[in-house]
Amino acid sequence: VQLQASGGGSVQAGGSLRLSCAASGRTFSTYVMAWFRQAPGKERESVAAINWNGGSIYSRDSVKGRFTISRDNAKNTVYLQMNNLKPEDTAVYYCAARQGGIASTSGEFRYWGQGTQVTVSS
Repeated sequence: VQLQASGGGSVQAGGSLRLSCAASGRTFSTYVMAWFRQAPGKERESVAAINWNGGSIYSRDSVKGRFTISRDNAKNTVYLQMNNLKPEDTAVYYCAARQGGIASTSGEFRYWGQGTQVTVSS
């Protein structure tokens, strides 16, 4: 599967962005999808993950209540709605896919899209 992320940009603290990740292939609905991020000088970290039907969702504690992951299997797309953004959310955001159960570590994901930059100013 090939992944194409989009939707990044620059916003002020408290603003919102919606990231999208479009996937190729006819088996999108069988994949667990996730968003990761990597800030300069830091390791890549998971942000959120969603299973094939949205029945199982993982979110890291620091984004709970602010970020929402969702997917539209008819459009082969996964989204990350980011509200109340903070400067510490500044990073390159990556979408990723895997087959199997929901997961939250980068090593468990086989397929990666290119990153999209999110910059939050105070």
